[in-house]
Amino acid sequence: MRSLVAISVVVLGLAGTAAWVYKTEPDWYLRARYPLEYQQIIRGHAENYGLDPALLAAVVYVESRFDPNARSDAGAIGLMQLLPATAKGIALRTGGTRFVLADLQDPEINVRYGAWYLDHLRDRYGDMRTALAAYHAGQGNVDHSRREGVGIEFPATRSYVAEVERVRLVYEKAYGSELGL
Repeated sequence: MRSLVAISVVVLGLAGTAAWVYKTEPDWYLRARYPLEYQQIIRGHAENYGLDPALLAAVVYVESRFDPNARSDAGAIGLMQLLPATAKGIALRTGGTRFVLADLQDPEINVRYGAWYLDHLRDRYGDMRTALAAYHAGQGNVDHSRREGVGIEFPATRSYVAEVERVRLVYEKAYGSELGL
């Protein structure tokens, strides 16, 4: 009977501690759950394009979980999950003379292209929420939604935007100094 009580106390103590950690999300927990890689690349391109580095880190996390070799079923590649056709357009618009598909697996190039694209979309739409929606669903879909006056039309895109915004707050809290905030 005593061992059952002791085990119950230990289990309840562990459960209480786990609940406290989950609810309060101390920095060490956030850092374990939301790793940050390529912070110098992210910070540099965020500064270059006038983006929030925590937002750029959040996009990378949500898109690829910091896997430079990530590939989607739709054909998007790399940290920021860029489609080859989009990346080719970015390469040519930013002074490149040729596009190499394998470059999308290079963190430096992928984040540079993705940061440029987010900046371009923000300039086009005037706000970051709509830019994120266009990054996820495509400019044509966002343009159609805006013409129809329906906001962010697709549930998956609304979820994507909300998740990026939520994770941006995590990166701001847990990695503010590393990201220069």
